[in-house]
Amino acid sequence: MMENHNWSDILSNPSAPYINNILLPQASYAQQYYNPPDIHPSEPNYLWLEAGTSFGITSDGNPLQDHQGTTDHLVTYLEKAGITWKAYQEGISGLVCPLSNTGLYAPRHNPMIFFDDVTSNNNPNSAYCITHERPFSELKSDLQNNTVAQYNFITPNVCNDMHDSNGCQSKDSINNGDTWLSEQIPMIMASKAYQQGGVIFITWDESEDGDHPIGMIVLSPFAKGGGYSNSIHYTHSSTLRTIEEIFNLTPLLGDASQATDLSDLFKLFP
Repeated sequence: MMENHNWSDILSNPSAPYINNILLPQASYAQQYYNPPDIHPSEPNYLWLEAGTSFGITSDGNPLQDHQGTTDHLVTYLEKAGITWKAYQEGISGLVCPLSNTGLYAPRHNPMIFFDDVTSNNNPNSAYCITHERPFSELKSDLQNNTVAQYNFITPNVCNDMHDSNGCQSKDSINNGDTWLSEQIPMIMASKAYQQGGVIFITWDESEDGDHPIGMIVLSPFAKGGGYSNSIHYTHSSTLRTIEEIFNLTPLLGDASQATDLSDLFKLFP
């Protein structure tokens, strides 16, 4: 997950040489991918990716105030189906359920912790939460040991996701995120998990100044790749529907039931 840039900010921007010169020529990508209509700021978009709805939330609150009691969300469906999952969050300790802002880590970019069944009702010592919410620094060894989960939600910190510029590596937020991707995506692509039928979805949470296209880049041995792009209208509901279809999960969550999936970006799709 990246943050807060229109696709027009990224495409052909010299601040994003890795995305434009390395990733896009080998990827499939969408030209008309949007956050759901009028859904802003970050938190409701992240919730939408997990449950197909924003639950009426219109601000970036914390899990204590915005927590949800429903079990109708993606990772619980995965759990019930026996499919492993983890959220790799850059900047968390891995010692507690990460319910609070810490350094460059923002709970609003971590949708799973807004659900009571994940956090044992906002318990910072929830064993289930701590097991599944892991520091991003652990991803490398999990990939190398081939112990990575089947579904992995990866959130960079607020400098590396293109959100902030103050206090970051440089004032160029796009270049900061592009550099981070250039360091991490090759690591994932070199793994057995990726090479044996994995898929990487790179997207942004929301557009700026209204509802404009945002990025959706798909990397996979099963993707059309080669720089293929389309102009099909997609939203975050499309991503959620696609993930449910990949793992054969039903029912389709919230607005995912009405969405067009991302299958056109693949040469082989479930």
